[in-house]
Amino acid sequence: MDTNKRAVVVFSGGQDSTTCLFWALERFEHVELVTFDYNQRHSLEIEIAKEIAEEQGLRHHILDMSLLNQLAPNALTRKDIEVENTEDGSVPNTFVPGRNLLFLSFATILAKQIDAKHIITGVCETDFSGYPDCRDIFTKSLNVTLNLSMDEDFVIHTPLMWLNKEEAWELADQLGVFDYVRERTLTCYNGVRGAGCGECPACQLRQRGLDQYLARRQEMNQ
Repeated sequence: MDTNKRAVVVFSGGQDSTTCLFWALERFEHVELVTFDYNQRHSLEIEIAKEIAEEQGLRHHILDMSLLNQLAPNALTRKDIEVENTEDGSVPNTFVPGRNLLFLSFATILAKQIDAKHIITGVCETDFSGYPDCRDIFTKSLNVTLNLSMDEDFVIHTPLMWLNKEEAWELADQLGVFDYVRERTLTCYNGVRGAGCGECPACQLRQRGLDQYLARRQEMNQ
């Protein structure tokens, strides 16, 4: 099969990566998923990623990245560190230094092994938590570096980069998976599937975007 028709999705089982999964399925003939186990706060994240992969009949790679947990203690890698909201523009304590650098690097290495040219990730600079490795400039820079390092022409796709959370919900709806993403994914920092705990920053961002989209959809349908 042509490498242009093969893709790898960086997949956590959350709202964004699941939306990106269905985005990829519309565009590529062969899609595989890669999930990274870095002893994250909730192992349920990996179980949900497995479930979704099985439900969609997709090959799913789970890679051991436990060294990241050892090197970067923070609220996503330590259960004894409380997730905190930040309002002063500083990087939140849920930021895992080097995470997307490593995830995209290993996803690209995997892509090379399975003869895929395309790598899809759900990073976003519009409605994001202030993580520097979710920015467009970082992704484009890393894409160039990875191509130089392997003498290839991989393409890193970021379908959500310029969408806010309301627009991300709209995309899921356009892809015909609105209810699936709403009910089956895990975004919550406290490990609650679907609507989540309602208290952590991830849940608040997700719910705010959902409320905005539902209100707009209702207006459009009137």
